Amino acid sequence: MKMSECIHCNRRSRTISSSLHLCADCIKNHYDDVEPLIWQAHAAARKPFSLPQMPPKANDGKLCNICYNECLLKDDEVGYCGLRYGGRRLASVSWYDDPLPTNCVATWVCPAGTGVGYPEFAYRQGPEYGYFNLAVFYHACTFDCLFCQNWHYKRMTHTSRLVSPDELASQVHKRIACICYFGGDPTPFLPHALEASKIALKNKSNRLLRICWETNGSAHPKLMRQMVELSLNSGGCVKFDLKAWNEKLHIALCGVSNKRTLENFAMVANEYLLKRPEPPLLVASTLLVPGYVDEEEVAAIAKFIADLNPDIPYSLLAFAPQFYMSDLPTTSRTHALRCLEAARAAGLTRVHIGNVHLLGSAYH
Repeated sequence: MKMSECIHCNRRSRTISSSLHLCADCIKNHYDDVEPLIWQAHAAARKPFSLPQMPPKANDGKLCNICYNECLLKDDEVGYCGLRYGGRRLASVSWYDDPLPTNCVATWVCPAGTGVGYPEFAYRQGPEYGYFNLAVFYHACTFDCLFCQNWHYKRMTHTSRLVSPDELASQVHKRIACICYFGGDPTPFLPHALEASKIALKNKSNRLLRICWETNGSAHPKLMRQMVELSLNSGGCVKFDLKAWNEKLHIALCGVSNKRTLENFAMVANEYLLKRPEPPLLVASTLLVPGYVDEEEVAAIAKFIADLNPDIPYSLLAFAPQFYMSDLPTTSRTHALRCLEAARAAGLTRVHIGNVHLLGSAYH
């Protein structure tokens, strides 16, 4: 595999992405010097999709406070996520029936994969074979991850048919045991997702229907609480993707700070976990991006989680080269095992390696 060079320190490695031309050490320790290169990388990644390089802040714009970016938008302007102000009642969204148990981040601890919570929240005492998850994929995101595993949604934000909450809710049939909102990210379309969830729950009769979320955690805290309460009452879970601990590294990889994500995660842990210890309400995951998200990052994330509650499940996900970081290798088995050990050493009791089929044998 081709080796790239860090422009700042001249180090060469196969785990330095040519999209950034920066190593993790220089990003974290020399951020002021390399920041212009970071914004150049994100500008290049956003331009093909006609997305603004930074969250718009028009002096006379209307405030969109759905997420951390808090864009100030003129009537004809799109936000960082690609949507216009107020354009959330109808959604650019797709969905499919995903047979249970599925490859969901929480399968190893959730009712669908294990039967935990039976009979109140699960149909079976084990995996829910014969049932489905309605996988709802929103075509927008509040982050700009250079390694995005589902980046194709960017082509669909303004090209797919718009769908009402009622139409989405109507897709819930008798064999649907859970709805999981992901994407992109559900955050830009949260008013739509929340309404669709309420309609689906109202129409479910006496059947079980869990509401789950897979999110970067950037939603406004008021909206996050609404998400959590739907999951709490239905037996679902909220899965936070904690992409990095160091804020500078997070900005370099994702284009946005992780402050809101960490604040929301702590809020959910502190305010809701004791209300329903099982099935797990809050689940965390981190994608192990070679060269950038290492055991140091994982140890810091794991300590943050453990200080809140050591029993919060944490999944370490193997990386597949995608989007602007397609020149990186897959996560090595050695990398994953080092991170697993670091997370356990930080005090977490439930840690898991996901996507093990992607793990490579190379050492890095």
